[in-house]
Amino acid sequence: MPSRRSKGGLIAKVNFPLYSIQMLTSRHILVGGGGGSSKTGVANGFEIFELSHDGWQFTAEEVTRHETGPSVVMNCACTSDEKKTYLVAGQESHCQLYDVTSRIVTLENGEILKGTSASTINKENLRQRRLSEKNEEVNGERIEEVRGYSNAKHKKLQLILKPSTSIQTDFSDSEPIQRIVRISPNGKLMATGGLDGVVRLWKFPHLTKIHDLEAHTKEIDDIDFNHDGSLVASIAKDSRAIVWDVTKGTKSQELSWTPPAGGKYMYKRLRFRIPTDKKSKPQLFILSNSIVPKKPSYLQLWDLEQGLIVRSTSFRETLSAIAVSDDGKFVAVGTMFSGSVDIFIAFSLQRVLHVPGAHSMFVTGLEFIPSKMDGPPITSNSEAAVVSISVDNRICIHSIPYRHTLPFWLVIIFIILSICGAFTLCSYLGI
Repeated sequence: MPSRRSKGGLIAKVNFPLYSIQMLTSRHILVGGGGGSSKTGVANGFEIFELSHDGWQFTAEEVTRHETGPSVVMNCACTSDEKKTYLVAGQESHCQLYDVTSRIVTLENGEILKGTSASTINKENLRQRRLSEKNEEVNGERIEEVRGYSNAKHKKLQLILKPSTSIQTDFSDSEPIQRIVRISPNGKLMATGGLDGVVRLWKFPHLTKIHDLEAHTKEIDDIDFNHDGSLVASIAKDSRAIVWDVTKGTKSQELSWTPPAGGKYMYKRLRFRIPTDKKSKPQLFILSNSIVPKKPSYLQLWDLEQGLIVRSTSFRETLSAIAVSDDGKFVAVGTMFSGSVDIFIAFSLQRVLHVPGAHSMFVTGLEFIPSKMDGPPITSNSEAAVVSISVDNRICIHSIPYRHTLPFWLVIIFIILSICGAFTLCSYLGI
């Protein structure tokens, strides 16, 4: 199994366009996409990578590949409880539920040994690697692939996707397609949206429908739950942003603003800001793109109690993706034309990292490496790191080094030395 590395942030490259990204565990990231149902020879499905840090940079090792036949994976979400991990994915008009199982397998020279627990694994869904070395160039960047490991036997965690229930979630008259799916943080609810403009709430993982939330007149672009699952927000191509009461199944509020110079704007993506303490007010990040050419786009931070924008920062191009770190400290944004990635401090929207041209095409998804998810976190020299994907088939990672400050004890010593130095100088001058 290869470990793919690049100094430019590129950690892996797959053979199909990427549209969706999720963290399965604190170390495993899942990406999904494909070429669609046309006979182009481009596969559809998922790939799972295990992330690690070698002391200098992040690396990604391919763990599992699962193909989905003619159905491209445009959106997905995952959640875990004490017993198992679930994955849901939009495949045309339906939402497919997967059970994610894990097991420890023994490998030698990159291959699963006979007679181990891996003998029951569906080998069609696992890509095996033999020991070899290969250097290749991807978009001008040189990547070293070391396939396999030493001759010593070692154990490895494998993740397997097993299809379960499938339900229809979009009922558009023309060509029904699920555009977005989200699972509440407590894992009890699922929300879907598609071309028919209806946000549907489902009991999870039973997938029994609870509410049809009807207010949008055009296709849904994005959905998100707040931290306790009591609210769900939705945006659509009708230029409306609506916050819903999950328990009642009714509209709680609608967010609107007056664009500068009478411009026309459409909401593109949204994410609730995860509260940093119990006193934090409910806040929502929204990406707003101008319909009129050459007008700026905006990352906006909304205060839901006031229904007003409290922070905003502008961009010179259209925005396409957003993610919020699980500790609520950072927000990341991806762009459409330049394929750039920016990371901001969440409460102030101060930019702390700008990666121009991270991808050769538009950014389709972003996901922060979690700090609070179950399992051992990745030890690195970064305060935060975000993984980005694009239709250019590339998986990249962008990290923020720790912002170093002087230790408290060093500050005290510096103050004491300064005072002693001042007294010594005064004595010398006879003051």
